[in-house]
Amino acid sequence: MANLIILALLRSRPMHGYEMQQFIQLTRMDEWANLLSGSIYYALNKMEQDGLVRTEAEERTGARLRKIYGITDKGEEQFRELVRKSLTLTPHSVKSDFALSLNWIEAIPKEDALELLYQNLQQVESTLEMWRQGKEIKAEYGLTPIVAASFDNAIAILEQDISFMKKVISLLQ
Repeated sequence: MANLIILALLRSRPMHGYEMQQFIQLTRMDEWANLLSGSIYYALNKMEQDGLVRTEAEERTGARLRKIYGITDKGEEQFRELVRKSLTLTPHSVKSDFALSLNWIEAIPKEDALELLYQNLQQVESTLEMWRQGKEIKAEYGLTPIVAASFDNAIAILEQDISFMKKVISLLQ
């Protein structure tokens, strides 16, 4: 996933790792892409070794030297291949540690289970609100129909998770 995101960002213009990290955090891409900050630098180094990106320039900020990376032709080919591969994947997995643990929910006191479920529910509701706000913010800058559909899908999944959790809570009570 890191390679796909980094190559996509470099397709727009050359940039350094910190700039990528800031963009990913600003757009909250890290929330849904499961991308850790440290993995950006690791991926950049590996991709440079593999010829997917190259150092375009270096800039000094204080004592720090930052490499500004650009995408290579090989990187562009790899980007297209990663997009192709990603389009064959299932949008979401039905594997769930949460659902699995429900098989043994009786192993803990009912009050504890309910408290944990309510905490989880609150977290998922907060995440849903974040996605709704994210869609509104992105809409101000223009959303393609496909990106809007992606937001709608994520929102629908979160709404379904909330409904499921409320049902579990009701059944447990």
